[in-house]
Amino acid sequence: MPILEGKGVSKNFGGLVAVSDVDFHIEQGEIVGMIGPNGAGKTTLFNLISAALSTGKGEIKFKGQVITGLKPDRICRMGIARTFQSVKVFPNMPAIINVYIGSLFGIGNRISLADASLDAEALLDFVGLSAAKDTPAKDLTLVNQKRVEVARALATRPELLLLDELMAGLNYTEVTKAMELVTRIRNKGITVFMIEHVMKAIMGVCDRIIVLHHGQKIAEGTPQEIASNKTVIEVYLGE
Repeated sequence: MPILEGKGVSKNFGGLVAVSDVDFHIEQGEIVGMIGPNGAGKTTLFNLISAALSTGKGEIKFKGQVITGLKPDRICRMGIARTFQSVKVFPNMPAIINVYIGSLFGIGNRISLADASLDAEALLDFVGLSAAKDTPAKDLTLVNQKRVEVARALATRPELLLLDELMAGLNYTEVTKAMELVTRIRNKGITVFMIEHVMKAIMGVCDRIIVLHHGQKIAEGTPQEIASNKTVIEVYLGE
């Protein structure tokens, strides 16, 4: 049974079709990438999964349970966490408090303040930010703000992590380190579903790739299959 699956998922904004009748599945332990041109519907699909938007049509299941129509906090506490295309941190709070908040409010069972603090320390170390734990988030570089956001998502103890353009704006070295982080997250037993435009990352870490175009799924397969797919080359990858 897939950890996440969607059947006929659709979303319109007035007359604009953002996502159209998309079927997808994510198996436990996979790293699945989602690519496509800007405006293809990728972030909208993430918003539907995480309930930031209500689903227009179709059904989404997590571990066999229908989550369509649930509130975002309920979905988070069931085991789905996410990051955002535009980084969302609490700018005036230190990095460690940003992560601490994830533990306190994102876990279904109550957690003590002491355990939340320990979790935050461990997760900042995991993403490589121990030295910046007391730095206000607004004073961190973009790459480090993204790592804070990843640590905060991990603080909710997810089984599935949605990463929305983690590597956008990063240089070559930063992308390489971010790829290593994604692999280490999977090695912790967390399934990863990621939107990305950095082809080095998508092709390098993903087991499978889904391609959206104008809100529709136009291809799905291994990185090798996607890289040689004529339709994908025409609408997105180029020669």
